[in-house]
Amino acid sequence: MGGKSTIIETFALADTKKGKITVSHLDEPYGTGSIPVVSIGISLKGDATNPDWKAHIPYENLQQLIESLQKANEQFEASK
Repeated sequence: MGGKSTIIETFALADTKKGKITVSHLDEPYGTGSIPVVSIGISLKGDATNPDWKAHIPYENLQQLIESLQKANEQFEASK
């Protein structure tokens, strides 16, 4: 299961020695004809191609996710 994955960006996972966060585009994640998604992977060992955890976000939900993340960041910044 899962189609072609294209890494968009990889960056360090804060407060880890080798951890990485990877954002990828994933075609047909659930088999032929399934809609593409943004895949967010977390690897504690730094292996961007084999994350320990991942979340698949349909592109139709991406803007709402971005807005929610911005709200979370605003709350975090206000709590400092």
